[in-house]
Amino acid sequence: MKKIVLIMLAVLCLSGAASAASKKNVKQTNPFLTAYTTKYGIPPFDKIKYEHYMPALKAGIEQQNKEIADIVACKEQPNFENTVLALDNSGETLNKVSYVFMALVESDNTPEMHAIAEEFMPLMTAQNDDVYMNEGLFARIKQVYDNADALGLTPVQKRLTEKYYKRMVRNGALLGTEQKNELKEINKKQSEISLKFTNNVMKEIAESIIWVDNESRLNGLAKNTVEDAKRLATEKGQPAKWAFTASASTRLDVLGSADDRDLRREMYETYTNTASRDNERNNSSNINQLIKLRQRKAQLLGFESFADYAVDPVMAHTVEAAEDLLMQLFVPAIAKVKEEVKDMQAYADAHGGNFKIAPYDYYYYAAKVKEQKFNFNEEEVRPYFEVNSVLKNGVFWAANKLYGITFTELKDAPKYNPEVTVYDVKDAQGKHLAVFMTDYFPRPTKAQGAWMSEMASEYNYNGHSERPIIYNVGSFTPPTAETPSLLTIDQVETMFHEFGHALHGMLTQAPFRGLSGTNVDRDLVELPSQINEHWAWVPEVMKNYARHYKTGEVIPQELVDKIQESSKFNQGFMTTELVGAALLDIEWHKLNWCGDIDVKKFERSVARRLHMPEEVQFRYRSPYFKHIFDNDQYSCGYYTYLWAQVLEADGWERFKTEGAFSQQAADDYRHFILEAGDTDDPMVLYKKFRGHEPNADALLRNRGLK
Repeated sequence: MKKIVLIMLAVLCLSGAASAASKKNVKQTNPFLTAYTTKYGIPPFDKIKYEHYMPALKAGIEQQNKEIADIVACKEQPNFENTVLALDNSGETLNKVSYVFMALVESDNTPEMHAIAEEFMPLMTAQNDDVYMNEGLFARIKQVYDNADALGLTPVQKRLTEKYYKRMVRNGALLGTEQKNELKEINKKQSEISLKFTNNVMKEIAESIIWVDNESRLNGLAKNTVEDAKRLATEKGQPAKWAFTASASTRLDVLGSADDRDLRREMYETYTNTASRDNERNNSSNINQLIKLRQRKAQLLGFESFADYAVDPVMAHTVEAAEDLLMQLFVPAIAKVKEEVKDMQAYADAHGGNFKIAPYDYYYYAAKVKEQKFNFNEEEVRPYFEVNSVLKNGVFWAANKLYGITFTELKDAPKYNPEVTVYDVKDAQGKHLAVFMTDYFPRPTKAQGAWMSEMASEYNYNGHSERPIIYNVGSFTPPTAETPSLLTIDQVETMFHEFGHALHGMLTQAPFRGLSGTNVDRDLVELPSQINEHWAWVPEVMKNYARHYKTGEVIPQELVDKIQESSKFNQGFMTTELVGAALLDIEWHKLNWCGDIDVKKFERSVARRLHMPEEVQFRYRSPYFKHIFDNDQYSCGYYTYLWAQVLEADGWERFKTEGAFSQQAADDYRHFILEAGDTDDPMVLYKKFRGHEPNADALLRNRGLK
């Protein structure tokens, strides 16, 4: 997942201005308010304290207030440099504090960070509103936009100008004063409610414990999972027991490997009831409020529904186009599910299971059928997937072979957490390209899932170049005192996936910050991540990273063959739960009424209309569907994972034809996708790389559904 950090560009009037002396003292002690002296401008995390965030944010707002005011007051006729570029480059201090805060609020969300967020986020939202509704600024942007040809703007300059113009229109620049004030209030409330939504999910996951006091119930679980459960129980004062949470790595191992059906059921119910129990962390009210606010926002901006508003500016353009793509995948996927369930039921019946396959049985019996069909148990390969080997001998090795880039650990670099590793990324000529950080293991203060974002953006204009700082975050199986971190097949794919986003950020050569790296349409942003997953299973790559953590033995060809042969197994389930979630997202945002909605009933009604198989649930139930409710980034946009998978599957066929390490294919992909950023229409860029527009057939073939 790509976390898009929105660096706000406007200002908030501040009361109680500090004296010059106190300002000087703050500047001397606050790392955000002085130039970083660290190598490559890495934030000096060891010097950043909780008390630094709010003063730095307010100082950044004050600084950018002056910059925005200067743009508006400029006596020269509006042109690209004095208006659009000035806006794109504004807010250095605000950017510095925002990048670090947004990174840590999800990866190290301590009680102190949570308290800061309650004050920080509303100010950020207000800034965003102030700039995008600034009439004087919009008038200048519009003048440049309307006179782009007369001003002699280059195509890339036109692209950035158009981007800011459309963004301001979509954020209310054309509204009247009363409507602008209403929209500001909506955005403020959304920010507050989304923060509550996310905190509820994180607390529920961390605090909902499944206790086990009989060791026989642990049969089938990976050693790492058992040891981690013992450690957690000991920390909670119950050393004779085992404690499980529904964190991603633990949950998937229990659902896929635990022989104890009741333990699987407990884990499934614990997870699927996240933030929907009858307590203060129930997210039903937050969902209802967000849906109503988004619907009103869409109406203010001239759209029938929030779904129409969300889809309008991206590649799909219409809700109907997005739904059409999803149904092309959903119909064959649910047909495949029937076959998969039939096989699982037959296996369960043959092995004494006197029950009907339930959703909490799916992972477990899918694994059993897979083992039976392919003589393959995924636990066989896990000892070959040690986390550092996968990263350095797999992810980094493939990137070096494709793009000539190298990774050197910066052991003395500042880190926001001791578990972080920092790398210096250089091109084939030894020139610095980026800083890359990895943070791969779960913590109670870290949000679930995996994502990529940045702590500094790229800039490359008129001889001045700044390179980005990119990071990947994950929730992989942690190491224990006896065993290193050994990844599942899914976790290996996740590492390659998030690194695909990282490549998009690190290799960018776009001239302007607003067009660089992953600042592209949501429809395109998941292409680099998803296509990069394919290199995980290229035999040449596997032979390099898949080595037994004890013996160093290269993974046997027999196991490589089994991974390849079974790669399309269970794709009915995987596609159905993913597409189902995307369709649920769209259904929420097509609503255009203001009554309160029973969240569980709404989900059941959507599932019935879709003919969702009863053995498969939505990948995320609404109360913990953070993609669509913790901000507007993927709201009515979860479908873009599937849209991008169509691009990815079609794009990968070029590498299949020319070779996984075809230098020409790699060069074209790097130039037109990874380096280009948002310098041109995404479909134009894709066709330059691929030679034609994509269609869904390649994805259906890739998933074994056609």
